[in-house]
Amino acid sequence: MSSTRVNLHEKAKRALELMDLTSLNEHDTNESIIAMLDEIDAEAGLPAAICVYPQFVALCKAQLQQRGFDSVKVATVTNFPSGKEPLEAVLEQTRQAITDGADEIDLVMPYSQVMMGDPDTPWQYVRSSKDVCGDKVHLKVIIESGVLSEPDVIAQASDIAILAGADFIKTSTGKVPVNATLQAAEIMLSRIKANNKPVGFKAAGGVKTVAETLPYINAAESIMGASWVNAGHFRFGASSLLADIKAILAEAS
Repeated sequence: MSSTRVNLHEKAKRALELMDLTSLNEHDTNESIIAMLDEIDAEAGLPAAICVYPQFVALCKAQLQQRGFDSVKVATVTNFPSGKEPLEAVLEQTRQAITDGADEIDLVMPYSQVMMGDPDTPWQYVRSSKDVCGDKVHLKVIIESGVLSEPDVIAQASDIAILAGADFIKTSTGKVPVNATLQAAEIMLSRIKANNKPVGFKAAGGVKTVAETLPYINAAESIMGASWVNAGHFRFGASSLLADIKAILAEAS
């Protein structure tokens, strides 16, 4: 294998290790979720997590255990995708997801409130959700950076999430016209660094190939340092990325 192929192979394996394999489709069923899990090839490597709607958390947890994929986390979404559900409903959804076995909660911040000049409501959603999660369940806060759009608003939303207790800040739901962008990623990573708190970053929506992961990884290494970029701090939320990873690894084998 040429050095170029070896390098691409290594990049594909790294992307896999940093990925939250995601299915958040209205037509998802138990069968489609199991089919997604069937696409995982343990010999090639395991993703960091599986991200699904709350009703599939228990199924994923059981399936991963049956397959011996104990290192793979189960993540689910709350206040998704609008960010406009009542707080108590969001917290109840969070409690039920944790009861069902969720290791990570991806909460949509009430981002429209940030745009309206109300930082208190988003702060309360994040803080209250983190209180429910406690220390054992990670809270990943979606700021919907593509809708916030303006750099200063993306920075403000990032700060709110970080200061309210987020374990990760995440770009997008994947349900709006503009999802992850490199500009938003750089702003968010810079706010993590400026706040000097142990918070990770997740780019979600639109990252479909190994080649598309590289600018994000490079930005994170540049801002946070190469050793910081691991599954404990850095993720991609993706559904179609796995196909490109598998194609590269199959070609290299």
